[in-house]
Amino acid sequence: MLRSEVQPLSRAFYKAKIKFMNISYTKVLKNRNFFLLWFSQIISQFGDRLTQMALIGMVYELKPGSSLGLAKMFSLGIIPVFLISPVAGVYIDRWNKQKTMYASELLRGVFTLLVPLVFFTWKNVGLVYCLIFLSFCAGRFFIPAKLALVPSLVDTEHVFTANSLISITATIAAVLGFGFGGMIVERWGIKAALYLDAFTFFISFFCIFLMRVKERAHFDPKDILALGKDALANVKNSFISETKEGLRYIFKSQETRYAAKTQFMLFAAIGSLYTVFIVFIQNTLSTVTFDLGWLAVGSGAGIFAGSLLYGKFGAKLPIKKVINATLFLSGLYLIAFVSLLKAHPFKLFAFFSCFFLGIIISPIIIAVNTLIHNESENKFWGRIFSSLEVVIHLAFILAMFIASYLAEWLNPFTIIITVGIIITVFAFVNMIREK
Repeated sequence: MLRSEVQPLSRAFYKAKIKFMNISYTKVLKNRNFFLLWFSQIISQFGDRLTQMALIGMVYELKPGSSLGLAKMFSLGIIPVFLISPVAGVYIDRWNKQKTMYASELLRGVFTLLVPLVFFTWKNVGLVYCLIFLSFCAGRFFIPAKLALVPSLVDTEHVFTANSLISITATIAAVLGFGFGGMIVERWGIKAALYLDAFTFFISFFCIFLMRVKERAHFDPKDILALGKDALANVKNSFISETKEGLRYIFKSQETRYAAKTQFMLFAAIGSLYTVFIVFIQNTLSTVTFDLGWLAVGSGAGIFAGSLLYGKFGAKLPIKKVINATLFLSGLYLIAFVSLLKAHPFKLFAFFSCFFLGIIISPIIIAVNTLIHNESENKFWGRIFSSLEVVIHLAFILAMFIASYLAEWLNPFTIIITVGIIITVFAFVNMIREK
């Protein structure tokens, strides 16, 4: 799970503690346009997770137990973050947001529908990769367009309620998508999962199409060519100049330097575990996607519970001590978890272990972001967080490929234990320095 997924996830869980406190979700849902958007996002989020489960099954079909194959497949969803996301906002502001959203869903549905045809009929793996990449590129326009459209659908006093409802329900849909997606792929096969996935995008398209939103913005076909040029230029400009500027603000303060270092370490660790942990679970529990899906549900439920607990009781705790302690405990717990699971491969034990691991790691992202907010000026937040996005995505994808290459020679269990030790040592050193 990437930071673009984890950070909204943690924010949503953090906000969930105030649900039903002076908030009327039913009143917001009575708004026809917002209800259609809300329902379409639930369906779309479920489809996104179903896609991930189907891709895991597809890699297993091509190269069983290949961490490197998984890394290549997952990178198709990460690269558009660098290419498309930084320039998408400019065009979304220019285009009709409703049309942008349903065009995105329609394209994703078409690309997903073509994947099983190309994969099972023509056996053209290269074209499959191209379709998956294009689907993820189209998806990068959906989320910012949705967030930009919400304020125009509801009254000003209901904007926070609407955003909170979207975040919470989308997160629940995504978590359930992992669980049921893994079950669908395991029981009915990759082809059925991909067809169902395409169907979810078409449902989302239809819901957004039925919305009645008045916007003056229009689409210019020339923008497609301009978008491609801007994406290439952005790689040079954003990655070098803007990222350098954001990092300059980060390194001005010892506290923000610490936060950036922790973010880098955390997502490098997640990247290292992303593919090898999948292979470890497949080998240990002897299923391709079924148990993976429900372990994702367990960890998501743990993050939900942990974020609520931290939101309620953690405000008075020292932020850096919370970060160091949770990192230290998560490293030790990871080592103990995989060691016990390897010796005793019980599925129920794995589920609850992921649940408790989610509880342990949940405060980290909230605490790190809070530390940056507290120790930097708000006029620099945009540059700081955009620079961190670039840095941690690079950390994630590089660590993912390094661990996946090592998994060609080393046992996934060995790599997971090594990552757990590195996390524990990193946190322990920081704890000593703080003392």
